[in-house]
Order: sequence, then structure tokens, then C-alpha cells
Amino acid sequence: MNQDSALAHLRDCGAFLEGHFLLSSGRHSKVYIEKFRLLEQPELTEQFARAIANHFRIANPDLVVGPLTGGVLVAHEVGKDLGAALAFPERVEGKMEWRRGFKIIGGQRVLICEDVITTGLSVAEVKEAVEREGGVVVGIGALIQRGETHLTPSPFAVVKLVLESFTVEDCPLCRNGHPLTKRGSRAV
Repeated sequence: MNQDSALAHLRDCGAFLEGHFLLSSGRHSKVYIEKFRLLEQPELTEQFARAIANHFRIANPDLVVGPLTGGVLVAHEVGKDLGAALAFPERVEGKMEWRRGFKIIGGQRVLICEDVITTGLSVAEVKEAVEREGGVVVGIGALIQRGETHLTPSPFAVVKLVLESFTVEDCPLCRNGHPLTKRGSRAV
């Protein structure tokens, strides 16, 4: 799957939305990616996950991890394709922790997967949780990346978008009176 066909799939399934959106970062954007329109279609999710798995196959991860909710769905599909185990951390009092019997073994090769990377904050928290236990992050994969991050290693995304976003003060959509829509689950 290449960038153009993947972007066409996002548009076709209703995941690529245009309007005036409040992002979890507090910034405003003309575009919002509603990942659940993609994730609700298992066959399409599997195609996107296969692109991630193919990219990281040579890295030979032992374990694929992703944050709840969407990240773990992607990690599951990628892990299935790679024949690698799955684990996911959970946020406990603001910190990613390994619960439910999941653990990272020192030296274990770990691929981190996410649904949408915007700022990279969630992925950075998962990476810290992996490394705190002695795991070695061999890659970061995502369905969609909305912009540049400072993550290392640099993420691979099936769709990489450079989308303009604005502070409230600088938002032309606000100035023109366009109604603002908040879609995500994270409190701003």
C-alpha cells in the first residue's frame, strides 16, 4: 500500500474529515483524522497493519506494543502479521505501567505501534515504559502521522501528512466564525 492509495482509503472510509477541529494538543486544525472509521473495518485495518509489518519485518521484533485504545488494536494486527507477541501499557496516575501480567524482558526487541501520531507524546511515554524495563525499541510504526516529531527512532507511518494547525489566537477559522468541533477523547 502506498501513500496515495492509503490516503484514498482514509477518504473513502470517512476517516479524513475537513472542518474546524480542536485537537488534543489544544491547537486548532482544518483536518481531523477519525481513526475509528478505519479501525472499525478489520480488513482495511489489516491492510494498513501489513504495511507496517512489512516495513519492520527485517527488525525482527520479539514484542509489539501500543497504547490503549487505538494503538493496541494496531499493535495486535502488526504482531499477528509478524508472529510476535503483544503487550500494552496502561496509564496509572499519569504514568505508563505494565499491568495484567504484561512485562518487558531486558534485551527484548520491541516495536511500538500507534494509530495516529500527532505530537508523539503517547509514543514517547510508551517508549519510556519499555526502556525502563530494559526493552530495546527497534522501531515505531503508525497508521497515520500528522506532522513532524522528535521521536527516535523516527516513526514509519503508512500515511504521513503535514497538516497546518493554529493556536486559538492565530486561528483563521475562529476569526471567520466557523464552529469548532472537539472529537478526541483526551481532555484539553
